[in-house]
Amino acid sequence: MLIANRGEIAVRILRSCRDMGISPVAVYSEADRASLHVRLADEAYLIGPPASGDSYLSIAKIIEAARRCHADAIHPGYGFLSENPRFARACADAGIPLVGPSAESMRLMGSKTGARTVLQKSGVPIVPGTYRALKSSGEARMEAEEIGYPVMLKAAGGGGGKGMRLVHDAAHMAGDFEAAASEAQNAFGDPSIYIEKYISRPRHVEIQVLADSHGNAIYLGERECSLQRRHQKVVEECPSPALDEDLRQRMGEAALRVVRAAGYENAGTVEFLLDEDREFYFLEMNTRLQVEHPVTEMVTGYDLVEQQFRIASGERLGIRQESVRLRGCALECRIYAEDPERNFYPSPGPIRELVEPQGPGVRVDSGVYRGWDVPIHYDPLLAKLVTYGADRMQAIARMRRAIAEYRILGIRTNLSFFGALLEDPEFVAGRLSTDFIGEFFERRRAAGPSHAPLHAASVAAALAYAEAAVNGGIRTEARPGSAWKMAGRGGNARLRPGWR
Repeated sequence: MLIANRGEIAVRILRSCRDMGISPVAVYSEADRASLHVRLADEAYLIGPPASGDSYLSIAKIIEAARRCHADAIHPGYGFLSENPRFARACADAGIPLVGPSAESMRLMGSKTGARTVLQKSGVPIVPGTYRALKSSGEARMEAEEIGYPVMLKAAGGGGGKGMRLVHDAAHMAGDFEAAASEAQNAFGDPSIYIEKYISRPRHVEIQVLADSHGNAIYLGERECSLQRRHQKVVEECPSPALDEDLRQRMGEAALRVVRAAGYENAGTVEFLLDEDREFYFLEMNTRLQVEHPVTEMVTGYDLVEQQFRIASGERLGIRQESVRLRGCALECRIYAEDPERNFYPSPGPIRELVEPQGPGVRVDSGVYRGWDVPIHYDPLLAKLVTYGADRMQAIARMRRAIAEYRILGIRTNLSFFGALLEDPEFVAGRLSTDFIGEFFERRRAAGPSHAPLHAASVAAALAYAEAAVNGGIRTEARPGSAWKMAGRGGNARLRPGWR
């Protein structure tokens, strides 16, 4: 299996290969020569200089590497070429199966306007907006006046927050339209922009689907993805605290209508906006494995990469809809090399120290190691920290514990941001929306100077830890008034009745 990707997702796919007795093969740029996925693979092939366009986005170089290692299939991971129909077509022309949907399905669902047009007659609720790309800012202004402000300008050729602008009035339309089109061109090679009605304070809820080549399709519950910064998800969870069984079933069945309308095969995700009246609307379909797939794996017990392999090899789905059960709750935090105190500016450089959390209910999907130099050329995602609990509160408690144990020195990370976020009462209560992160920072500002900078607590803890170690070992003491101390922890400590 040639893994046409890098970082934590390449390592994740590689591990499923090992579990299934498949030989994993890596590709790498010059900047990734010493990367973890290269070290763990059976074979590795250099595909070019650090620039993505000359390496991980080069279809010809990926196909050549697959031919050199006699690959039986290619897994694209997420990002890079994973949703590129030209790459899917090139794989088919080369006679090398791609672990993913067909080029036709990618092309259909990859065009946001095309997907909206196809689904118009399918009974799937769609956000009001245009069904074709707009030719100019003047045309966009006319459409916006008919739909009603505020509106969202969105790239027709891709997602991830690129080419997206919220426009409140006609005065800002021209500038925002040009900026969105330029960003879309740079990100996707396509400047096409369309308009959707802006839905105030929605939740972003997505449905995980699997479909085989024999006409079988199922959904594996939902993921709450509302916590976003610059339209990029930062925390995900499964199940959503907003859904009950009835709404889950209705959204799941709508997602399967999207699958059938697209003639879709393999793993995919159908994304919806859920408004404050619990009405949901189709947003887009991601024709690949999602970054946040581990939370679904933890709650359902199914290895999604293994399911991808089986579907790609022509097997029938071995999972029936009635056998899918969501047990417990899982959270994921995306650990980035970025500085929260500098507006989350990327923080490349060498990792001097790395201690990853462990213990009950903790999973770390990581692509880094101590001594590795984080490159500046790519997305700064280092790892995904996932916790599982019998319920949401236990999953949150375990995430707090895992964040406190996580140590990455030498670079800045967003760990302190998550530490603060997990203590936020609104987050704990599950009152979430796509506006949540902005509102979270507003609450911190309103609380005044008593709120220390996000990284201060973690720096202080690390310094105290290091000082204790230097001075002859680390000692922990019970907090004053704690149950342990009151129960007589020294010598003959016993738990009081009711403790567990």
